[in-house]
This record gives sequence, C-alpha cells and structure tokens, in this order.
Amino acid sequence: MAGRVNKEITPPELSERLKKGEKIMMLDVREPDEWAAGHVRGAKHIPLGQVLERLNELNADEELVVICRSGNRSGLACELLQEKGFNVVNMTGGLLAWEDELV
Repeated sequence: MAGRVNKEITPPELSERLKKGEKIMMLDVREPDEWAAGHVRGAKHIPLGQVLERLNELNADEELVVICRSGNRSGLACELLQEKGFNVVNMTGGLLAWEDELV
C-alpha cells in the first residue's frame, strides 16, 4: 500500500461525471444536521464516527467518492477506508466548493 496518497476529484469533476449519467458510489461523512441541510443526490450518508462500524453497507469492489463539508473529514474517512481495502476518492474542497443542486 503506497503511503497516504489518496485519489482526488474536484466538485466540478464529480458534477460533470454525474451529469453524464455515470453511476458513482458516493459517501457523505458529515453529521446528520449537515446532511439534512443539503446533500448530493444519490449519496449515502454515514457520519465519519460511524464509518468503521458500518463497513458492511459499503461495496469494497466499487470506487467510492467520499464527501464532507470542506474535504478534511472525507480525507480522514478515505484513509480509514483505504486501510480496509476500499477504493476511495476524496472530493477536495467538499460541499463548500459544490456549485450544483443539493437535495
């Protein structure tokens, strides 16, 4: 396993892939109140503190884009998931940099 280098995607790149109709597994690791205030359509919500105990809800065979408010918690979640064998991509800048619709 090569160090702590996580793959990354920017909010505009993710948005573009979603608009093309790509089926992308997304995990939002923000807290419930943040999730309720708005999230990316199709994302799964598991707060960062629950990620390791809810691994069974995630598919290790699929690329998983991890989302938070600014990119910090998602980066931490990526490290945790990567150690468990998941193929993760951190959305840098988080939802602060997201310019499309939230649901």
